[in-house]
Amino acid sequence: MSFVFASPEVLGAAAAQAAVIGSGVQTAGAWAAGPTTALAGALGADEVSVAVAQLFDGHGQAYQAISAQAAVFHGRFVAALNAAADSYAGAEAAGVSVLQSAGADVMGALNAPTMAWLGRPLIGDGANGVDGTGGNGGAGGLLWGNGGRGGSGAAGQAGGRGGSAGLIGTGGAGGAGGASVSGAGGVGGGGGAGGWLFGAGGQGGTGGNGLTTAGVGGHGGGTGLFGAGGAGGTGGISGTGVGGGGGHGGNGGWVAGDGGAGGAGGTSNTGAGGSGGGAGRGGWVFGDGGAGGAGGDGATGAAGAQGLTGQTGQTGHDGGAGGAGGAGGRGGWLFSAGGNGGAGGAGGAGGAGGAGGAGATATTAGTSGGNGGNGGAGGTGGDGGAGGAGGATGWFGSTGTTGAGGNGGTGGNGAIAGNGGAGANGDVLHLDGGNGGNGGNPGASGAGGSGGTGSRTGAHGLAGTTPTTNAGDGGRGGDGYTSTDPTLNGGAGGNGGNGGDYGNGGAGGNGGNGATGALGTAPPAAGDPGGNGGNGSNGGNGGAGGTGGLIAGDGGAGGHGGGGGNGGNGAAGANGTNATISGTNGGNAGAGGNGGNGGTGGNGGAGGAATHGSAGANGAGGAGGNGGDGAIAGDGGTGANGDATHFDGGNGGNGANPGIGGLGGAGGTSGDGTTPAAHGTNGTTPTTTNGSGGRGGDGYTSTDPTLNGGKGGTGGNGGDYGNGGAGGNGGNGATGTTGTNPTPHPVTSTANPGTDASGNQTLFNGGTGDNGAYAGQAGGNGGDGYADFDQPFGGNGGDGGIGGPGTIGGTGGNGGYAAIVGGWGGDGGAGGDGGGAGGNGGNGGLGLGTSALPGQGGEGGNGGNGGAGGGTGGTGGTGGGGFHGPGGAAGDGGTGGIGATGGDGSNGGAGGAGGTGGLYGNGGNGGTGGTGGNGGTGATGGTGGDGGIGGSSEAGTAAVGGDGGDGGTGGTGGNGGNGGDGGAAGAGGTYGQSGTNGTGGDAGTGGSGGEGGTGGNGGAGGETSSTQSPDGLSGATGAMGASGQDGIAGTTPGTGTGGPPAGGPDGNGGDGGPGVPGP
Repeated sequence: MSFVFASPEVLGAAAAQAAVIGSGVQTAGAWAAGPTTALAGALGADEVSVAVAQLFDGHGQAYQAISAQAAVFHGRFVAALNAAADSYAGAEAAGVSVLQSAGADVMGALNAPTMAWLGRPLIGDGANGVDGTGGNGGAGGLLWGNGGRGGSGAAGQAGGRGGSAGLIGTGGAGGAGGASVSGAGGVGGGGGAGGWLFGAGGQGGTGGNGLTTAGVGGHGGGTGLFGAGGAGGTGGISGTGVGGGGGHGGNGGWVAGDGGAGGAGGTSNTGAGGSGGGAGRGGWVFGDGGAGGAGGDGATGAAGAQGLTGQTGQTGHDGGAGGAGGAGGRGGWLFSAGGNGGAGGAGGAGGAGGAGGAGATATTAGTSGGNGGNGGAGGTGGDGGAGGAGGATGWFGSTGTTGAGGNGGTGGNGAIAGNGGAGANGDVLHLDGGNGGNGGNPGASGAGGSGGTGSRTGAHGLAGTTPTTNAGDGGRGGDGYTSTDPTLNGGAGGNGGNGGDYGNGGAGGNGGNGATGALGTAPPAAGDPGGNGGNGSNGGNGGAGGTGGLIAGDGGAGGHGGGGGNGGNGAAGANGTNATISGTNGGNAGAGGNGGNGGTGGNGGAGGAATHGSAGANGAGGAGGNGGDGAIAGDGGTGANGDATHFDGGNGGNGANPGIGGLGGAGGTSGDGTTPAAHGTNGTTPTTTNGSGGRGGDGYTSTDPTLNGGKGGTGGNGGDYGNGGAGGNGGNGATGTTGTNPTPHPVTSTANPGTDASGNQTLFNGGTGDNGAYAGQAGGNGGDGYADFDQPFGGNGGDGGIGGPGTIGGTGGNGGYAAIVGGWGGDGGAGGDGGGAGGNGGNGGLGLGTSALPGQGGEGGNGGNGGAGGGTGGTGGTGGGGFHGPGGAAGDGGTGGIGATGGDGSNGGAGGAGGTGGLYGNGGNGGTGGTGGNGGTGATGGTGGDGGIGGSSEAGTAAVGGDGGDGGTGGTGGNGGNGGDGGAAGAGGTYGQSGTNGTGGDAGTGGSGGEGGTGGNGGAGGETSSTQSPDGLSGATGAMGASGQDGIAGTTPGTGTGGPPAGGPDGNGGDGGPGVPGP
């Protein structure tokens, strides 16, 4: 220790204080002597009184003896202090510089003997104990020095004790007990004793904190003759048990000194507080008792755990009780107060209750949600600790006050309730939604703890609160399944759960929507109707809202009704088959499918009732589903055109009606049944011109003039909104054939001999040939004339017979020759007219003569005319030769036959009637009539026959050749065919217009007349041998035949005449009447 500590001034002051104490003790002794020695003797002579008197007498004598000894010791002690002060003063005055330079050496020299003999220095503080080991503090110097501080204990171990002081000094403080995280805390070390003469005791160490048990605080150290006792150490903190108790205070000095205060009790994290330590007493003669330590406060109770799903929350834990206050220390015998008792610790607040578990939310479709759990009750508050008793006192002192009782802990608050779980939504297997779970009720409040007893009773703890917030609501009802299958209605919504005492009712689930109806199926084949659309399914009803709580809370809203499903649209009708086989009718069309009806909307759920809150809103009804749209109808098929096997065109197929739109579904009503939702819209019915009749097929255009053109087919009737089909056009007539002259028939049999015999004496002239009886039989040749020597003339040849049809006429017979000189030869017979070519004329007979009597040749016969059909005229006969006379005249060629007539054109076919329009459709247009065929051209007339050769003359005049025959007249042209009648217009529907009447076909033109035939060549003139007469001239060429007449044009009929209107506003005209033939 520093030498400055032992300064003369300090030692002198201590001596003066000691003198004062001694004077006070003597004064007190003198003051007490009177009262104690002046006590009256016992009145009674009983043995008790005698014993009491003897006791007090002995006590007074002992006290006086002790006081005398103490006065002697005190005087010596004061003298020693004064001497020490003087010694230190002289030493400092004599060797200040030496002490300053060698103080350590001096102290070492002073302490060396005692260290060697006793292990303690003479002057100096004791060493501190090492922390963490629980080592004790070292003792102070024998003369002067404080005790060392005790080291802190290892984990769970006690702290070291403080070292004791020497003659004068303070005891060392006890070391803190070691803390333990798994077990008990170590006890605090006790405080070291104060100096034998003067000095305070050391403070006790703090108890170590422990998980299970807290360490007790160390006791305060006592002291010697004079000085205060050390304070007790504070108790440690406990994790799970009771807080550590406070250490007791050390006692005051034997003569004088206050007692040490008791240590405060330790607290606990979960339990009761530790008790306060008791106080040390005061000195035996003088000194107040120490104050008792305060009790530790109780721990706040832990909150209750929240309840598991749907379970009640746990009750809050109770608060820990407060520790009792320590008792006050006893005062000294004279004029000393007893110590006050320590205050009791406050009780811990009760723990809050655990919240109620929320109800389970349903996960399996259509199941109900779980109910919410009730809230846990609050824990009870801990009781306050009792105050410590006040310390007693001796003579002329006051008793200590009892400590105040600790306040009771506040009760724990009740917990909120759990909400009900939501119901699960519906699915295809469980259409309806589940109900919501009911809400729970809140937990009850915990009671307050009782106040501790004492000089002032602690306040009773307040009770906890019960929650009044809106908790414990009912769960929401699950929504109904929204259907995707039109055969299943939407599911109903689940009801909302009821609220707890303070909860709101849960909302009702919404109803599921209905499914849309199936679409109509497409028709499988042409002309089949389209399928009807399916009906939409109904929407589900909304769930009812839950009831509000009995004390507070609103009712839940009702769920909305599901919307009805829309009706499915109908499928379009198929078109009729277009006919492909000539003359067949087109197929009828299929009707359009009807639209399905819309589903009914679900009703809304009723709102939940409430006792003190607002009632829930009613759910709205679901809207009705819209009706499906009707589909368009198919059109009638087209009739097939006519051909060579079926001249007339086929009729068009009839159109069909469209599908009717479905009805809209009714809307559901609200939860209170008063307000309906919107009605679904009706589906539409198509008003387009689909569903029209098919067009009639066109009639065949004839290629055979013997056959008229085919009739056009009638147009099909339209559906309600369709137009009538147009009538087919009539086929055109064929053009007449060109006139063709027939090929002459070959002679297939012997000519009819008829009466073709030659002349004789009886029948001088030759006979006429018979006509051909049939085609291929030529006319018979005329017989030759007879030559008779008795006649000057030769007989004339007979005419040839007319040839059979298409066959040549017979050849005329030759004239007979003159049998006498100077006679004339007979004339040749005329050729027969041909059924085909005309027969050749017969040759003239030879005339005989002399120069005196010249003979003249007979005339050649004319050729026969060609037959009708352009037959060639026959060649004229050759004139007979004359001797010395003129030759006979040549016969003229026959006229060519008239050319064949051209063929007539065939008539055009009638146009088909237009189809009747539907209710709103227009009538079909009538078909156009076919054009009449043109007449054929007439054939060319036949070629005229060549003229015959003029007769030759021997020494006479040669005859002129015969004229060629005229060409035949050309054939007449064929007549044109009549045009076909126009088709009648179809009648319009009630609200439509009639179609247009068909136009009549154009008439065919007449054929051109044939060209005239070529004239025949003139015959060669006859030859003569006379030098005086020239040869005969050639005959003239025949004239060209005239052209044939043109054929007559056909008639053009009028257009079809429309019939009366079909009726109704703005009706179209009815079907046209038949056409009027043209002129």
